[in-house]
Amino acid sequence: MNGPVDGAVPRRGAANERRSGDDVDRAIVRAAQAGLPRVPRPYHAIAETIGVAPEVVLERMRAMLASGAIRRIGVVPNHYRLGWTANGMTVWDVDDARVDELGVRIGALPGVSHCYRRPRRLPAWRYNLFAMVHGRDRAECESQMREIAALLGDAVRAHDVLYSTRVLKKTGLRFG
Repeated sequence: MNGPVDGAVPRRGAANERRSGDDVDRAIVRAAQAGLPRVPRPYHAIAETIGVAPEVVLERMRAMLASGAIRRIGVVPNHYRLGWTANGMTVWDVDDARVDELGVRIGALPGVSHCYRRPRRLPAWRYNLFAMVHGRDRAECESQMREIAALLGDAVRAHDVLYSTRVLKKTGLRFG
């Protein structure tokens, strides 16, 4: 499996067989994806913008969440503006038979924003488990890396950390 190991993969089943979305669903997603309006009733504002009743927006959002079309609704802070300027992608060489189990444990740590299993590219690249950590400086990232190493114990054959040097693009997936 390539992708998140924290269970964030869309669920399969009857609910996920729902059609890809109609014009109302797409209008709701387009209106909400740039951020909810900072008003007491943001879903009512979206409803007004797209010309439907607020109850329609709420029901459609619930349905999209239930079907897996939308995984979650949450805040996406700008961690740079909050002072979290060091970012380290920690990379780990662990037994392929245990990578999912270990990834779930790493992904549960509070300092880890995302955790992925990726294929090895031998002989040049031996790492198969990736975990992004953030800190106010590299020392904080390295402290988190040591915490991960302690959690993994003897399961780790090798590890390293790759630091971000500049942001080339920082946006989520957008629907036009």
